[in-house]
Amino acid sequence: MSKLTVKDVPVEGKRVFLRVDFNVPLSPEGKVLDDFKIRASLPTINYLLEKNARLILASHLGRPKGKVVEDLRMAPVAGELSRLLGREVLTVREVVGAEAEKAVQSLSPGGVLLLENLRFEPGEEKNDPALAEAFSRMADLFVNDAFGTAHRAHASNCGISSFLPAVAGLLMDRELLYLSKSRENPERPLTAILGGKKVADKIGVIRFFMEQADYLLLGGAMANTFLRARGFSLGNSLYEEDKLAVAEEILQGADSSRAKIIIPVDVTVTEELRRGAPFKVVKAEEIPEGWSAVDLGPETIKIFKDAIAASKMVIWNGPLGAYEFPPFNRGTQEVAEAVANSGAQSIIGGGDIVAALQDLGLAEKFTHLSTGGGAVLEYWEGKVLPGLDALREKAN
Repeated sequence: MSKLTVKDVPVEGKRVFLRVDFNVPLSPEGKVLDDFKIRASLPTINYLLEKNARLILASHLGRPKGKVVEDLRMAPVAGELSRLLGREVLTVREVVGAEAEKAVQSLSPGGVLLLENLRFEPGEEKNDPALAEAFSRMADLFVNDAFGTAHRAHASNCGISSFLPAVAGLLMDRELLYLSKSRENPERPLTAILGGKKVADKIGVIRFFMEQADYLLLGGAMANTFLRARGFSLGNSLYEEDKLAVAEEILQGADSSRAKIIIPVDVTVTEELRRGAPFKVVKAEEIPEGWSAVDLGPETIKIFKDAIAASKMVIWNGPLGAYEFPPFNRGTQEVAEAVANSGAQSIIGGGDIVAALQDLGLAEKFTHLSTGGGAVLEYWEGKVLPGLDALREKAN
């Protein structure tokens, strides 16, 4: 998939409506707790500023559901962006309207304006054409750098493309470079690591990588569903009763799939999920009543590491245990260290696993950390992402 980028079109002095994904966590005091997504868009922002473009930045924050929520205003994000850029980022307290239009008209070349939270407008998530047209009146060009929302058809990433030329930002281009390679032309052997809580979110991805990967490693609470499908008793472990048939079908197809599918052979269990809780390691088929599987066991970690050591590319989505509650971060940490030190290209599929790698101080050791979560899964599954589909294709 090859899209026109901001470097393929004239931007000098133009008004650019730049859709970014600044959906970052805030403290109760309104401080940005993790600026990963903001920093990820800096190459696009700085490129446009070097060209003296006038930047109108637009992002959502949280889930206000079409209403103004004071705790979800964009001002703290603008403050963090100002710090990172070393220049003032202007704000307005509305998404569209007279105040926003006046602020846009007052922008000088190299000026930066951050609109209010897009999802304060009920028309945003409905892809309202009137709202999209209002966005388009502010600008000469639309640039989408928000891969994290590419799987949604909203006014700010799809509707606006009906009224303005629409191209990819540099972050969006980088996301497509690595994600398309992992899906369509991976280096081999390819290992896919899938974790997290729910099988339901990853059924299509599992089925795809059963035929695309050489090794498919399943961990996290998601793996419990596969253990239950094997007929194992799980004590108090989380699993998805309604996905047992799917898990059983996947396991039955393992012998005929390209990938060697690996589920835990031993697990770390506890009676209480909290930091520092007592635990023990048991075989996957011997989880005691009253105990819960919350992490991989050492034998499984070794098997995962062996697969990684044999790989030239590793893709990974979802933590492999309850990493927020040490010592149940051991599986995620040891596997992450193995990937980081393997020499393989490593593509991390956004969401909780990126946060885990940052907490472990390992994030910089991976080839590409995606800013998407659900968008990554839908891309790997092969679904059409509306936010990408709306962008102009490069001529062959």
